Amino acid sequence: MDTKIETNPLIDRLPPHLKQFIKPQNYKDYSPINQAVWRYVMRKNVSYLSTIAHESYLNGLEKTGISIDNVPSMYGMNRILKNIGWAAVAVDGFIPPNAFMEFQAYKILVIASDIRQLENIEYTPAPDIIHESAGHAPIIANPDYAEYLRRFGEVGAKAILSSHDNDMYEAVRRLSILKEATNSSEREIQEAEDLVHELQNKKVPLSEMAKIRNLHWWTVEYGLIGTIENPKIYGAGLLSSIGESKWCMRDEVEKIPYSLDAAEQEFDITKPQPQLYVTPDFAYLMEVLDEFSNTMALRKGGFRGLQKLIDSQKIGSIELNTGLQISGVFTDMITDEDNRVVYFKTEGPTALANREKELIGLGTEANPDGFSSPIGKLKGINLAIEDMGPRDLKAYNFYDGKRISFEYESGIIVEGLNTTGIRNLFGKLILIEFEDCTVSYKDEILFSPNDGIFRLAVGSSIVSAYAGAADFRSFNNLYHVSSTETIKQEKNSKTIELESLYAFVRDMRDSNKIDILKLRAMFDDLKVNHPLEWLIILEILEILQEQNSKELHAELLEHLKNIQLQKPKIAHLIEDGLALF
Repeated sequence: MDTKIETNPLIDRLPPHLKQFIKPQNYKDYSPINQAVWRYVMRKNVSYLSTIAHESYLNGLEKTGISIDNVPSMYGMNRILKNIGWAAVAVDGFIPPNAFMEFQAYKILVIASDIRQLENIEYTPAPDIIHESAGHAPIIANPDYAEYLRRFGEVGAKAILSSHDNDMYEAVRRLSILKEATNSSEREIQEAEDLVHELQNKKVPLSEMAKIRNLHWWTVEYGLIGTIENPKIYGAGLLSSIGESKWCMRDEVEKIPYSLDAAEQEFDITKPQPQLYVTPDFAYLMEVLDEFSNTMALRKGGFRGLQKLIDSQKIGSIELNTGLQISGVFTDMITDEDNRVVYFKTEGPTALANREKELIGLGTEANPDGFSSPIGKLKGINLAIEDMGPRDLKAYNFYDGKRISFEYESGIIVEGLNTTGIRNLFGKLILIEFEDCTVSYKDEILFSPNDGIFRLAVGSSIVSAYAGAADFRSFNNLYHVSSTETIKQEKNSKTIELESLYAFVRDMRDSNKIDILKLRAMFDDLKVNHPLEWLIILEILEILQEQNSKELHAELLEHLKNIQLQKPKIAHLIEDGLALF
């Protein structure tokens, strides 16, 4: 369980560009303090959430194999998730947004396997195993919600991001890592937080990914369900935060009926949310998602879709009305007076496909330096090339082994030796190859014979544009892996000693062999060496409940009161912990 990546058939069929993000869980790395943090949060959540969470939550905890007492293992989760058609993988913190969405489309929960520090027990901006497994997994047991999550992943994976989105992702990832690292300085954290706020405050148009990220935040992460007057929690961010799950029910947090407007509502991950959205049911989430999908370049295509891909500077795809799909980094286009795309260009490795299958011999190895082509209708010819039958093609000299020159309505001229044509399953021409070819527009040469074989994309319009490749097998590394790595905690002797004390208390509770004298000695040690350590005192009090140890019990309570006076920000956590038992 420590070094092996636990799997099931859903994980096995993942493409390599997603598998690169999977890491072993390394269960032995969870310290006794980590286990105590998990147990506190889960006991608190189950106690409180039983009244305010959607009914699927408690049922889902059992169905997904999540224990209250122990941090879950990937092995146990995958074994049980398999029964509801899902799987889980461990990753290293935040991963690129398109990759995150694509995992969901494959019905796989992405779980950041690290766990929050005791200091951040109420809330952390970093993805951690409490948020991912205790927040997301239980609700997936609800079939309607699970289908929404899968469909959301399909749509989100195709959403086009901007360079601003990429900067935002890197900044948030760095901030989340620094906040959870024990050796981070206040200055480092403040600088990282300032950068996040600076990027958030930039007045840039929201990209598709920014909008879908907003919808994800206000539903999957911070969603409420039911009525405005009596909402229930289903969002993982609320289910996994013992602070915000209480905060969100206050009157000062505005409750708004969920709609497509939520796509425009941005958020700040460093603060509690001032407003939340309420959906009447899970089916309505799908309606809004479909409504949003209709606004995307995925369904609209056109020059706006291509411009989004050019702005993204990432691998993306367009599909022509003939079904030909071109995947690569788009860099340029020419439009006519009606803003119709008449020419497009990529740089670097580019793949051609049809119906999400790469055309044989026309992958990135055939187009290592990019791909360009005019599209549109031919000048003086009523028929588009894609609509021509065999007789029409011969009549206009479009057949193999013939030299040809033709002009598009846009003014782009193609002249060269027609060597071959490629057709789709229905026999329609989708690509023509030329040798010794020149493509010109006004006074500009767009392609010359020195550039090699010219492949003409047959089509008159772009019907779809989206992030990623048409055939995922076309690119070995579709997503960039961040160079900002998580920081592993370096333990000093004092931390190691404290962990051993937590382990001792845990073993005593599990074995039900209570030794009052040893607990007394431990308490004396804690008062001297760890005077503000509150969670272990709660754990000692818990196992003393049925013991005749009134004196020690009173001393422990008095010690907790002193901690509350010295650390008023955690006073409520101590009160809540006492209320649990």
